[in-house]
Amino acid sequence: MAEDKNEQEPTAEEKAKFEQDVLKAAEDAMNTDERRETRDESEKSAEAAAEQPADQAPESTESAEDVLKAELAAANDRNLRLMAEFDNFRRRSAKEQLELIETANGKLLEKLSEVQDNFERAFASENKAKDLEAFEKGMQMIYNQFAKILTDAGLEQIDPTGAEFDPNCHEALMQQPSETIPEGHVVTVFQKGYKLKNKILKTAKVIVSSGK
Repeated sequence: MAEDKNEQEPTAEEKAKFEQDVLKAAEDAMNTDERRETRDESEKSAEAAAEQPADQAPESTESAEDVLKAELAAANDRNLRLMAEFDNFRRRSAKEQLELIETANGKLLEKLSEVQDNFERAFASENKAKDLEAFEKGMQMIYNQFAKILTDAGLEQIDPTGAEFDPNCHEALMQQPSETIPEGHVVTVFQKGYKLKNKILKTAKVIVSSGK
């Protein structure tokens, strides 16, 4: 009788173990199904990617090339506009510079024309003075007027009498001994030189001392 009772009535521990085994089997079954579904989805994605038309990739490449071509065209257009603007600026600057030179020359020539008018009046028959001293005085006045105009325009005479010879400003015509002028210095100025500001326009032609 004892053996029949043990077979019909399982213990509490056996019941708990049985329930745990059932739960574990159910969880394993669920995990197996999830892994199978994940694998199936991955395979479907791979198949879809493999079935994607081959001409889609070149479309993105062609789009990038179109963008680069558009940017290059825009850059070329900007470059052409800049070159045109620079050319216009250069022409405008050259024209303005020429106008400034012509304006400055016009003012100088206007003043020089006054000197010419004075010379013509001095040489007119009705104004000829019988007194040579008066005539010389008139010529001196015209010369002073002429010299002032040139000085105001920035012209400066180079008169290096007694100065040390400078090949940058002087042109030596010859050498001659001198009792008073040291060797290498200017004895006589044969023709004065001229400079405008710091620029030499014409060197002075001189005779240089060779010493005693």
